[in-house]
Amino acid sequence: MKFLSKIFLSIIFFVPFFASAQQEMDSIFPGVESLYREDQVYLGFTYNILSGMPEDISQSGFSGGFHAGLMRDFPINNQRNIALAVGLGWSINTFGQNLFIGEEEENAASFFQALEEGNYDSNRFSTQSIDVPLQFRWRTSSAERYKFWRIYTGIKLGYVYYFKSTFVQSGNKFNQTKVHEFNRFRTGVTFTFGYNTFNFHFYYSLNPFFSDLAQLNGQGIDMTNFQVGLMFFIL
Repeated sequence: MKFLSKIFLSIIFFVPFFASAQQEMDSIFPGVESLYREDQVYLGFTYNILSGMPEDISQSGFSGGFHAGLMRDFPINNQRNIALAVGLGWSINTFGQNLFIGEEEENAASFFQALEEGNYDSNRFSTQSIDVPLQFRWRTSSAERYKFWRIYTGIKLGYVYYFKSTFVQSGNKFNQTKVHEFNRFRTGVTFTFGYNTFNFHFYYSLNPFFSDLAQLNGQGIDMTNFQVGLMFFIL
């Protein structure tokens, strides 16, 4: 967590530096080509796939995500088809699975249990996060061309400010929001490619959802997340 905190502080420090560098580049390359930037707003829909699950845990039901945010584009060549970008966004994700997250009455500590199929109606946890995407961008765009190919890759940092685990069975519903073993700082790699409106988007989490303190039958819960979906960009 300390490492990720340093990354966030570095981003805050370097954004003004990038803005100043971009102004200098615009003065070096004046004209129409130096005025346009790409993909300032993004909207995305993903299907969330859990990986690294313990032996008794499996994914069930629909698991989806919605992602939205703003990007600041920093072209780094005269043609402006190669760029760096930094952004600020918001994500909501849900994960259906059979990992029950409860709380001990004596000391309010979390405990984890594998649910048997058929003994419950639904079980899922949901998250909401603030995201900071960092991208390296290549595209076939120009100041007059609005339909083009793009390949964007990079990392996405996030902080989960909302977590909720919900268990539902006939006549019973249990919610858990305070899980100290949950890793609220998230980091992952992203890859987006496509043409014009429709772009395929992939994300893979580099750190598990839960810390080493989360145990199921004496084993760690090293679940991570892989997302696949569509990303839409608005100039």
